[in-house]
Amino acid sequence: MGAAGGMTPEYCDLHCHLLHGVDDGARTLEESLEMARALVQLGFRTVAPSPHARPEYAPVELARARLEEVRQALGAAGIPLELHVNAENDLVGDRFLEEVAGERGRRLGAGRYVLVEAPYTSPVPRLPDLIFAMKVKGVTPLFAHPERCAEFQRPGRPAQAVAAGAVLQLDLGALTGRYGKPAKKVAEACVEEGLYAVAATDLHSPNGALEWVGKAMAALRARAGEAEADRLLGERPLRLLRGESLE
Repeated sequence: MGAAGGMTPEYCDLHCHLLHGVDDGARTLEESLEMARALVQLGFRTVAPSPHARPEYAPVELARARLEEVRQALGAAGIPLELHVNAENDLVGDRFLEEVAGERGRRLGAGRYVLVEAPYTSPVPRLPDLIFAMKVKGVTPLFAHPERCAEFQRPGRPAQAVAAGAVLQLDLGALTGRYGKPAKKVAEACVEEGLYAVAATDLHSPNGALEWVGKAMAALRARAGEAEADRLLGERPLRLLRGESLE
């Protein structure tokens, strides 16, 4: 039940770099725990850490081992945060479709969805075709921070992606201008149009996390309303984690 019903909602973050030493996120186990404490204080009880699935970063075996290590450390420290498998996959390369849809594809939770990052500055003219191809292979793309990517900054492109069957993830910081004015403008428009399926932190460091994420969550509530903010932060990400449809 949401806050309006008198109960504190429990939030779920499907995009953050909580696992230490696997990418450009947390550097040490203590940083992982600091980030976890901040997320819990902000109302999160479930997180699917999303290490970058890139050749220059940790392979899937190390990422999975680190997930278990952090899970055990959270339990030992008494931090009530449940962790699930995930990864942030780049929408680049000739083998992209084969890799994300294959047996070793690094998917979100139950595996129906895959977190995908579009290029920040390069166009993706075949975006609807790529979305269709992923759907045919049995996976639905969850696009990370589309408001920060050039292709999604094109007028009408976020709505086209949703119409093609993709789901979109708001990077909360965009609403406070953390990533610049263009990203803020697109984020606000997508919130107003109801195009986002979920909201997430994309947290990389514990530095100032409690303050900036808290402000960004407040900005979301102010723009979308309390009930919709709770859905974007709680109900819907939990459904995606379980592999459920949002329809």
